[in-house]
Amino acid sequence: METTSDKHFMNKIEVLENAEKAFADHQFQIYYQPQYNYLNRRIVGTEALVRWIHPQFGIQPPGEFIPVFEDSGLITKLDLYVMEEACRFLRECRESGVPYVPVSFNVSRHDVYACDFVERMERIRKSYGIPVTDLRVEITESAVIGSSDFLIRFVSRLQSLGYTVEMDDFGSGYSSLNVLKDIEVDIIKLDMIFLRNKIGGRGGIIISSIVRMANWLGTPVIAEGVETVEQAEFLKSIGCIYIQGYLFSKPVPEREYLRLLTETKTDTAVPGMQLSDKLDAEKFWDPTTQETLLFYNFVGGAAIIAFSDPEIETLRVNEKYLTELGMNMNQQDVILYQKNLNFDNEQERRVYMETIRRAIAFGEDETCETWRTVYSPCCGDDHICLSSTLHLIGKSKGQYLFYVLIRNITKEKTAYLELAESEKKFRTAGEQANIYCWEYTIDTKEMRPCARCMRDLGLPKLLENYPEPVIASGLFPPDYAEMYREWHRKLAQGAMHLEAVIPLTADRIPFHVRYTAELDENGRPYKAYGSATQVVDGEA
Repeated sequence: METTSDKHFMNKIEVLENAEKAFADHQFQIYYQPQYNYLNRRIVGTEALVRWIHPQFGIQPPGEFIPVFEDSGLITKLDLYVMEEACRFLRECRESGVPYVPVSFNVSRHDVYACDFVERMERIRKSYGIPVTDLRVEITESAVIGSSDFLIRFVSRLQSLGYTVEMDDFGSGYSSLNVLKDIEVDIIKLDMIFLRNKIGGRGGIIISSIVRMANWLGTPVIAEGVETVEQAEFLKSIGCIYIQGYLFSKPVPEREYLRLLTETKTDTAVPGMQLSDKLDAEKFWDPTTQETLLFYNFVGGAAIIAFSDPEIETLRVNEKYLTELGMNMNQQDVILYQKNLNFDNEQERRVYMETIRRAIAFGEDETCETWRTVYSPCCGDDHICLSSTLHLIGKSKGQYLFYVLIRNITKEKTAYLELAESEKKFRTAGEQANIYCWEYTIDTKEMRPCARCMRDLGLPKLLENYPEPVIASGLFPPDYAEMYREWHRKLAQGAMHLEAVIPLTADRIPFHVRYTAELDENGRPYKAYGSATQVVDGEA
């Protein structure tokens, strides 16, 4: 279609006077702006945008004629026109075997309130034989002005028919969060207004929070208006990998978009954070649900942390978590502690990070012990040792959500270190005497022998399922085996001291065998320290 070289932007009256002929003559052309997966550079979708190419006045800016169409009610006709052109294009792709991706088209507030709009959409779609999964419906926040009830019903109706519904320009209005709370959209299209002038800063924090929130909801996010590599890299770093904007492509005519489809691989957008099958995102964050009740009242010290290597951030803690820290922390103290977890040194942080990575790699609960520093105005710095068990409950591309149970083991750890030092001295003395000693962890049934045991008896550094290995080896004779097993059952039941003369080895050499047990801070059997001293002639 030829146009004059002189451009003229029509005023409201001219727009209305030329509108009907524009429909009849197909002056409205569809331009497509592809959406990309930034990680693999594949096209995952496209948005159909309308351009008015007037034969006399040239291309008319959408920002000039769209508001006029909205005011006059012509917008519904235009939206259905765009949808039909998209269906025609999709049918041609399907018939010619060209790879294609779903096409998004916009609906306005007028469409939401039109009682037969969905039926008219369906007639168009079915007439072209296009699967509903190939079309996405974009709604904007302006569609919810006045009452969200109509929009909720409208979205539900579309989704019941199989349409994917996108929330367009999210973050640009005043009621974004409220809209998202009430309306279960399938995709969020993020307005880049917060990064328009500066990457990072306050705008970056807001963008990051929106992306994380969408991940909790399992909702993919497409950032639109991305123009620079710096913007795209920042978005990738916070977990948003789907982008639309001039960085990859401006809106292009159908023929040029068709070339892009044939030259670029396509892909599908995937959901955001996937919580484990045992968790429901809405229930998990709802303060009235049983899940939250359990979190706050019926478990020990617990926290929810987000991990995006190498960053760790604590999102939520219960009161028992703070109790385990052993201090009355005010809200500001809690915020500061949650931000960096206050590891004593880089080695402690490294231990925690390695534990997280193991939990991700193997999908199993992992536990570690790390020393932290907590501070309060009354007590100053205090060093505590925390046992942390991490359970992976959600994951997205490069982002992970963990449920963490902690236990303050400072007392028992300190006692253990003191005992270890005493044991070291004891073992040194034992080398000078005829004494064998070992450490037995009651709940895990692990035994760690002294150097003399390893040298003289050939024991490894760690024996599991103790005492079975030494019974099987013949170190404890068969007629004493059950008695020795019973000793370990008594230790598990809380016995603090056990002693007897037992003949050991195949030569049945008599030894004084003794156990002294240790309880943890909750009074539970924890460890036992064993020794065997050879009976000298004349001793009972």
